[in-house]
Amino acid sequence: MLTGLAWLALEVKYLEPAREFYGETLELSCRGETERELRYEAGETTIVCRRPDGIPRGGLHTHFAFSIPHAEYDDWWDRLSRTYDLEEFRFGSSRSLYCYDPDGNCVELGQTDVEGPGIDGIFEVVLEVEDLERAEAFYAELGFETVDRGEERTRVRMNGPMALELWEPQLGLADARGGVHVDLGFETDDPAGAAEAVADRACLLESVGGGGGVDVEGGADGDEQVVVRDPDGHHLTFLTR
Repeated sequence: MLTGLAWLALEVKYLEPAREFYGETLELSCRGETERELRYEAGETTIVCRRPDGIPRGGLHTHFAFSIPHAEYDDWWDRLSRTYDLEEFRFGSSRSLYCYDPDGNCVELGQTDVEGPGIDGIFEVVLEVEDLERAEAFYAELGFETVDRGEERTRVRMNGPMALELWEPQLGLADARGGVHVDLGFETDDPAGAAEAVADRACLLESVGGGGGVDVEGGADGDEQVVVRDPDGHHLTFLTR
């Protein structure tokens, strides 16, 4: 149902430190900026760094993972370790490094099968949820498939256009936390159908027609968009491109 992760928005207190981290340190290409936000290209996904002066806000203390080519890992480690206190974890034959951006988001750079050069996409986002069973059922309706459960049954990993981890409040690897009020954009061939699939579970469906169906609105650059909020207040936009 969902075919790609269009954007992940993070809340930042000030734009300049975010610019230095994402634009200079991580060498992401800028896709535009306003007085309120910066946009960076990470493969097919846009990273949005947004000041908290409107709705939707970006996510707080969000843990997410960038994809980097296997061969670049050591170079990234050497470069970032000069400034940041890094932690490393292995997942099978792949390695990931973890650091924190200026606003407390836990940023992972993990070896995946991408071409690069540099950061080439996002392969994981972690959301904090109140009720794990409820959240899992919501995202299952959008086509995410559960592939792993934590031993303590307080987290779930689901596969979709990227890996989605749902965590009840806790500290994960590198003391990461799931994001609060995260703003995610998802590409889909049928925005209205995606919204309809979760209409009875969402806490807000902003584009609902009088007859009970979804009224798809025109988005930026001609995109069709429908906006919902999941039961934990995460802001989801479904759009075509």
